Amino acid sequence: MNTWYKAIAQPATEFEQTTLRLLEGEIPAQLQGTLYRNGPARLAIGKQKVGHWFDGDGAILGVNFAGQMATATYKYVQTQGYLAELQAQKYLFANYGMTAAGAFWNNIFKPVKNSANTSVLALEDRLLALWEGGSPHGLDLETLATKGADNLADTLDKLPFSAHPKIDPVTGEIFNFGVNPGSKNTLYLYRCDASGKIIRQGSFNLSGLPIIHDFVLAGDYLVFFISPIRTNTLSLLLGRKSYSDAMKWQPKLGTQILIFDRDDLSLVSQNRTDPWYQWHYSNGYLNRDRQIVIEFIRYPNFQTNEFLREVATGEIKTKAKGTLWQVIVNPKTAKVMENKQLLDRQCEFPTVAPAKVGQSWRYTYLNTHLDNQDRGQELFTAIARFDRQTGDLAVSQMGENFYPAEPLFVPRTNENDSGWIITVVFNGNLDRSEVWIYQSDRLAEKPVCRLVLPSVIPHSFHGTWKAA
Repeated sequence: MNTWYKAIAQPATEFEQTTLRLLEGEIPAQLQGTLYRNGPARLAIGKQKVGHWFDGDGAILGVNFAGQMATATYKYVQTQGYLAELQAQKYLFANYGMTAAGAFWNNIFKPVKNSANTSVLALEDRLLALWEGGSPHGLDLETLATKGADNLADTLDKLPFSAHPKIDPVTGEIFNFGVNPGSKNTLYLYRCDASGKIIRQGSFNLSGLPIIHDFVLAGDYLVFFISPIRTNTLSLLLGRKSYSDAMKWQPKLGTQILIFDRDDLSLVSQNRTDPWYQWHYSNGYLNRDRQIVIEFIRYPNFQTNEFLREVATGEIKTKAKGTLWQVIVNPKTAKVMENKQLLDRQCEFPTVAPAKVGQSWRYTYLNTHLDNQDRGQELFTAIARFDRQTGDLAVSQMGENFYPAEPLFVPRTNENDSGWIITVVFNGNLDRSEVWIYQSDRLAEKPVCRLVLPSVIPHSFHGTWKAA
């Protein structure tokens, strides 16, 4: 068994609020707030296994810091699908990488299960567990108890609300999107106030059914790169194939660029460029020439999907190297003015300081490996800080068999780049999960603090920080 697989080999164990034991260092006195993380926590029911890593039922970790003490809570999101399958003790519903059990009519024109397993959005009065194929689920900020499907104060109308919302640090507005498959395959755009209520909605009819996982807020614009993947919707609707299996890489289509006005959500321009695939963007902004600068993780094709499917099996055979790229686009024409690689190093899950979203920034934090060697059969073994000004990369030296989650920046203040980086680490040497805190400008040094979690937290996807 691969060391990293031990974190997901068994369904995760929930726990109520527990004080965390300090392993080394001390919790910074200024660190006051809560870290939330979301990821697939149940990849099997008995002998049945999911078809893809994305199929796992979501569970939320909340780690609260107050008075140089830390407590943690871990709970599954109580979706209708999760509860029904828990009671039945078997998988019942179609999902991203699997069709529904039983006769073929169980799949025809049936929606997939909302796994609520991808990300979180912390609002003033509740936490939203996000999954891009459906509505969010509301949770209590402290207990993580599930309140139910959340329709954003009756403004979402049961449409999909994706897993990568962008919060403007100046206005507090929240931007997001959702793709609704059907005869028109519609991309919906949302502009929300700080409470999560939709105050403006736009739409755009897509050509075919692609996969759109993320987008960019860049100054006055919302930008989408739509990679050349199209889904066989007939096979999907008839239940013959799962979403994952019904997708086909079609490089001749190229990558479509869509640019929308952030205020009225109207289409500004569109164009096409070279074929590639991306899951995640770091950030975007308008430079002095009023051109859009976007940083993202680029893959040469869609083999990354097979890599992620294999994660759930514990045996990764497919190589899928994503590297850090920068694209500069003319917003009026969506024409690419520059397209270059910034790092020739396998990396993913790029993040920036929340105060820099949609604005010019210097530091990108991401997952990578301890060295720049081919570790195609492993999950990421390090976190790093990329300096866009100098090109320097500071890489954490965690040692062998440590697997960190996405690094999240927590500011000391909202006005500068000084703060901490928090990540949840699976310690494969001792089969436990830990919380590591670094000074943001000293990732190559020892963490300032390490804490032990009560049970193993399966590798998660995305998280957020909510200040006290």
